[in-house]
Amino acid sequence: MFIYDLINFFGGLFGAGDVPASASSNAAVAVGQRWFFRGPESSGSVSSDIAAGIDAVSVNTVSCDTASSNAATISEAAAESVAEITENLSAFQQFMQTLPTRATAFAIKATFALIILVGGCYLIKIIRIILRKSLEKARVDLSIRHFIDSLVKVALFALLLIYIASYFGVETTSLVALLGSAGVTIALAIQGSLSNITGGVLILLLKPFKLGDYIHEDNNGNEGVVKEIGLFYTKLHTLDGRTVVLPNGPLANTSLINVNMAPMRQLILTVGIAYDADIDKARTVILEVLGGCNLILNDLPKKVYVESLDSSAVTLGVRAFVKNEDYFEAKWYFTEHVKKSFDKNGVAIPFDQLDVHIKDADNS
Repeated sequence: MFIYDLINFFGGLFGAGDVPASASSNAAVAVGQRWFFRGPESSGSVSSDIAAGIDAVSVNTVSCDTASSNAATISEAAAESVAEITENLSAFQQFMQTLPTRATAFAIKATFALIILVGGCYLIKIIRIILRKSLEKARVDLSIRHFIDSLVKVALFALLLIYIASYFGVETTSLVALLGSAGVTIALAIQGSLSNITGGVLILLLKPFKLGDYIHEDNNGNEGVVKEIGLFYTKLHTLDGRTVVLPNGPLANTSLINVNMAPMRQLILTVGIAYDADIDKARTVILEVLGGCNLILNDLPKKVYVESLDSSAVTLGVRAFVKNEDYFEAKWYFTEHVKKSFDKNGVAIPFDQLDVHIKDADNS
């Protein structure tokens, strides 16, 4: 035990503290053996052995300190993980505790938002009715009334949606900025459609035609009665019951014929007669047909003239005035009755013929 105490003493001097019993025992045994077998005269060797034992004890002590620091680090990391898990569990428990209250508050807010939406839609409907009646009393053109009504409808619904979003806590300025940036992006993506809006505005301002007019556009040859002038498209109703939808952009940039600009329209027709037919007799028959039609404006001049001398017929031109709404009826009446009158009075209408002459090869 003397050697054990001596090693602990030197360990204390070097700051190692008490060494484990295993290390000091091994050193003590080694020194004791040398002391016993060599005797007191080998004290120098024993001193060196004691120093070696002290070094071994110091190394073992450093290893123990390293293991202790690693264990402390692991303990700190485990403590932090436990604290984080505890904090997350506490937050989850708090969320679950406040969930019924939050759900109830959201349900109440959603109910009020639904009431605001229904009430806003009803209010917008009333505003549109008042606006339409006001424009009608002011004798604003029907196409302009439809355009203003559509524009006000879109604007009011946009304001309603912005108000509902702000009611749920969305910042209005951020929403307006978002809508502005989205509007720029959408405008670049649908610039063709925006040109239709611009064309619609030009049509309403310049009024090349209005609702009820019969127009013929030269771009694609479409014609019909104008039934609707919208933000993007203009709708035509044809004589055979079809609806033609024309984009306002190209329609505003193309030439067109508006038949209803004048209260009446000139009927221009051609009739072919044979070369051996009497032109004066044919002219008289045509004038009689025009005089017998109630749709022809007989107080205005009527003309029958030679239009051209074609390869197989003498083409006569016919001109007379009718009301705009009677144009097609007058045209159909004249085409039918001039044929009947020509047949009755012996005026021949030529048609293409092919004469085939067979040559006899034996007599040639």
